[in-house]
Amino acid sequence: MARICRPLLAEGLLANRAEADGARLYVADRTPAPGGGPGRIEDYGLLGDQRGSALVRRDGSIDWLCMPRFDSASALSHLLGTADHGFWQIAPTALMDGTGVPASYRQYAGNSLVLQTRWSSGTDAAVVSDFMVPGDGAPRLVRSVTGISGQVTMRSLLRARPDYGHTVPRISVFDQHHAIDLSDEHGDARLWLDADAPVHLNGADLVADFTVTEGKTVTFDLSWREGVDSPPPATVDDALMKFTLDFWEEWAARCTYTGPDREDVARSLLTLGALIYSPTGAMVAAPTTSLPEEIGGVRNYDYRYAWLRDNALTGGVLADYGYLREAHAWVDWMEQASSTARGRRQIMYGVGGETKLPERTLPWLPGYEGSTPVRIGNGAASQLQVDIYGELADALYKIAMADLSWARRIGALVVTLAEEAEKLWDRPDASLWEVRGEELHFTHSKIMGWTTFDRAIWFIEAGYAEGPLERWRALRETIHAEVCEKGYDPDRNTFTQSYGAPELDAALLHAMLSGFLPADDKRVIGTIEAVQRDLGTDDGFLLRYHTAGEEVGTDGFPGDEGRFLICTGWLAEALALIGRPDEARTVLDSLLAVRNGLGLLAEEYDPNTGRQLGNFPQAFSHIGHLGAVARLSNLTSTDGTVAPRSNGAAS
Repeated sequence: MARICRPLLAEGLLANRAEADGARLYVADRTPAPGGGPGRIEDYGLLGDQRGSALVRRDGSIDWLCMPRFDSASALSHLLGTADHGFWQIAPTALMDGTGVPASYRQYAGNSLVLQTRWSSGTDAAVVSDFMVPGDGAPRLVRSVTGISGQVTMRSLLRARPDYGHTVPRISVFDQHHAIDLSDEHGDARLWLDADAPVHLNGADLVADFTVTEGKTVTFDLSWREGVDSPPPATVDDALMKFTLDFWEEWAARCTYTGPDREDVARSLLTLGALIYSPTGAMVAAPTTSLPEEIGGVRNYDYRYAWLRDNALTGGVLADYGYLREAHAWVDWMEQASSTARGRRQIMYGVGGETKLPERTLPWLPGYEGSTPVRIGNGAASQLQVDIYGELADALYKIAMADLSWARRIGALVVTLAEEAEKLWDRPDASLWEVRGEELHFTHSKIMGWTTFDRAIWFIEAGYAEGPLERWRALRETIHAEVCEKGYDPDRNTFTQSYGAPELDAALLHAMLSGFLPADDKRVIGTIEAVQRDLGTDDGFLLRYHTAGEEVGTDGFPGDEGRFLICTGWLAEALALIGRPDEARTVLDSLLAVRNGLGLLAEEYDPNTGRQLGNFPQAFSHIGHLGAVARLSNLTSTDGTVAPRSNGAAS
């Protein structure tokens, strides 16, 4: 019997329901699900509570949900598969039945992460407000439907499929609360659904049909609890929404930037804020896994972890814009997570500081638009990436400059980084792009090694740290001379991707922002111009480097990719650095033009199809925006030139 029932349960044709006298099987009356595959990547809006995340499609379907952590196994995985892998749609019944197509409009409420989708048909209108509640209470996702005018018949269809869509859960009813079992070998947990409207089981789906009229609100509350057989204490839903709105509005109001386009800046900062894991201060690179860099390609990775590089760049940007509390929390996390390092720290960690992030594939998921494999975990965790030391040292320098009361503690951390880098800087590595091909002497990595010692020397000279000053001054000179000899092509007047190779790399733009050479040095200007010329595209964006099509490229993979968006931000910042603010602004505007209607950016963009690609939303892309704005805002002279900061030795 079990051999027959198990496949039928997996297909949702049978439902396992909890009754007073035990579990019983029922024939499922399948409710139609959203047709086809997931929406375009840019069709989604982000919900977050600084612990986990959800992505909401234009049609009101949540196709990705990770609770209670960013890296928890998703309970809704339509994003990487089909509707049978889990979703939660709340929309007008006419839309879900295919009998009508009401108009929709969506926006975030003010400077918040409360996503509002307004539905209207003729004189009938309603709005769905979706949000995750920040704070230290039970993780919860709230969906509130309010009538605006007339009457709108709505439907909620929740198809939870835990373990990345692999499991059809047991659903139990406790005093009108529906409990969705998430229990596995890692623990005993449930999702609890509470609703103002009657909810019934339809197979393995939870369905509610209801009507809202002007001023009437119906709320659905999905919360996560571990190790208990009762739902979280009831909370007034209006209070939850007010708390969430106030939390994010107050967070955005702390931004110290007062220049042009502050609303755009606030949205990028809010996006970075949503990627902070508040229990520890770590930050994820993106809240998703395996969204492809090329539709149908194999460049699909899990970004729900805390890279030291990404965290450093985020922490530095947050310090630039006044978010020192978050920057300090990240320093605390980074110090603790790296405390077990023995001569070489790991390049990435779990948000709780976990060091074991084994990479594996999920064969039951067909991938976003057929892009396989779907990966969880990340094999890059064991790579050597020398550049992380420079990015960490530079971010820590920025944070110390923003709050000198932290300078002594930070100085000690930077000295520790330099001690580690001293043993590693001259080795070939995998670079910031985490190539899975041959390790090389990447020029960007070497310049970031130089940056490590340059910042350590500053702290020692300023009296905030102790260290081998003369030895590191000499080493700084040695690295500088080596890079200028081996990583520079004098015939083309440009630094190159790696020693002795002709190829260019957009990471060189980031290297030129380090102070390795003065901004008016011909080699800086030549490199920026060469990268723009060689890697620039007719649509105004940049490739990060040239891929090899069907052949396996330097990065160890076949296939191509879209325009890597942080590189466009770096180009805008680099142009501002060398005194070309008008050109920088044009490049920055190109970056901003490809955001979705909610101000969100994925990792990459494909101008041929007009689509965003890669994990979404991507911290790197928003860092590129904010870094360029900060650099442009530092223009200090009437002729539009930039006052560069040079921390380095003369070449």
